Amino acid sequence: MIEIKETTGSVYGALGMANAEEMFVKAQLAIKIGEIIKVRKWTPQEAADVLGLTQPKLSKMLRGQFRGINEAKMLDCLTRLGRDVQIVIGPARHAVSTGRVAVVFA
Repeated sequence: MIEIKETTGSVYGALGMANAEEMFVKAQLAIKIGEIIKVRKWTPQEAADVLGLTQPKLSKMLRGQFRGINEAKMLDCLTRLGRDVQIVIGPARHAVSTGRVAVVFA
């Protein structure tokens, strides 16, 4: 029998993955990239050409296979799609020793 657990965080964190935060950020970026490509009705090859990726690598990224694609490349993909990307560093948090990374779409 499969146990189903409800979580309010990311599935990566719920699975106890060591790089859960990084994977969650990449998943959010890949979803947005895929949404933009879908709205533009591009073929996979058209999208890959614009993004500077091979078509197989783009397909893997959009399916959640991020190995070999870092956040910087995904942010570059968003700028190639005409999106502005801003990185904001917030003030120090006194309650915890470690900060967090979040993706916010305007």
